[in-house]
Amino acid sequence: MSNIILPLRDEFVLPTNGEVGATEAHGSPCVYLCGNSLGAMSQKSKQLVQEELDVWGTRSVVAHFSHPHGRPWVSYTDNITPLLSEIVGAEEKEVACMSTLTANLHLMMDSFYKPTSERYKILCEAKAFPSDQYAFASQVRARGLDPTRAIIEITPREGEYTLRTEDILDTIEKEGDTIALVLFSGIQYYTGQLFAMEIITRKAKEKGCICGWDLAHAIGNVPLSLHGWDVDFAVWCTYKYLNSGPGGIAGLFVHQKWHEIEKPKFTGWWGHELATRFEMPPTFTPTPGAQGYQQSNPSVIAMAALLGSLQVFKQAGMMGPLRERSLVLTNTLEQHLLRSKYFIPLAGSQEKRGFTIITPSESKERGAQLSLLFLPVGSGLMRKIFDTLVSFGVIGDEREPDVIRLAPIPLYTTLEDCEKAAEFLEKAFEVVT
Repeated sequence: MSNIILPLRDEFVLPTNGEVGATEAHGSPCVYLCGNSLGAMSQKSKQLVQEELDVWGTRSVVAHFSHPHGRPWVSYTDNITPLLSEIVGAEEKEVACMSTLTANLHLMMDSFYKPTSERYKILCEAKAFPSDQYAFASQVRARGLDPTRAIIEITPREGEYTLRTEDILDTIEKEGDTIALVLFSGIQYYTGQLFAMEIITRKAKEKGCICGWDLAHAIGNVPLSLHGWDVDFAVWCTYKYLNSGPGGIAGLFVHQKWHEIEKPKFTGWWGHELATRFEMPPTFTPTPGAQGYQQSNPSVIAMAALLGSLQVFKQAGMMGPLRERSLVLTNTLEQHLLRSKYFIPLAGSQEKRGFTIITPSESKERGAQLSLLFLPVGSGLMRKIFDTLVSFGVIGDEREPDVIRLAPIPLYTTLEDCEKAAEFLEKAFEVVT
């Protein structure tokens, strides 16, 4: 295990304890378990970004067509699309590297959410990421509908934190004739639950619903097969598990069966076919497939950062080997946490001082994340523990008011990191209680 992970870890720049504000061992690398919020920077990304800055300085506009490293800016996405399509399980023409996650979500919903008087509802998980909730509500209102009637949010059963697949399928079966769009997160950002994407997609299609996915927390985290699962569309960001940097460029997927049926509605210059794009014709001719949805020319600097990370993915063998490493790391972290004297089982007393894990315990139902709920709920314990962990050099992600998410990333997290995180959590409890 470590013989595989350590060389990959060397491919990344990880902050030291001193750089993240820890009070101990300033020169040592921190325990970085926050790649589900912002992935670490790869050495390759740093190199490629610097190369593009140098090309900008030495070639300027000429680099659109004449590039010293063979990456002309006009076709830069040609370097990225094959790697992205492999990661999401798609044909190259089904994938576009473009824009931002929520902008792409709006583009896809505008094209695929077509409510009628009988079939007008959107089915999603309750407490989806806020940006998705805002997008759903605004798309519904733009069509003159009431979000309180048109959006069905499935909630966990009483006393549970995650959704049961059977409850999702039952809802689709019962409400399917009124559902226009089924749109879940591939992985729920708060709990870390991996939804049964293939099964849910199949059920949605059986009931005549369009099925899309927000893959912000799934891409680069778990294996995907969007084409094979017959997903209609999907969107994602790349700054989490794909390590493209803060605010990195996003992407989308449109199944090839829609390419001749659902043409881009809000068109832009960069979506025009490349052969005549620079002839500036007055009539739009879309690039075939998903890339016709492109609007403005994308940031080369942002694409270089993404390309560098994707090349490391390729070096690692892509999602099959990475998923294997991820399972070992996440299971190892879980085992360390379960041995803590402050761990409280989900069925245990919610009044005790400690933590429980609300992420599914089954490996097949989660990605590279464990969400720790600190008890008693509303006690303010999470904030004290989080700040203390930072002082020890353990960087997770806090979700107010009571959750800390820890994500062991297979590209750069080690087994030692998992052990240290659990040890420092135990120490944090000793300090704050």
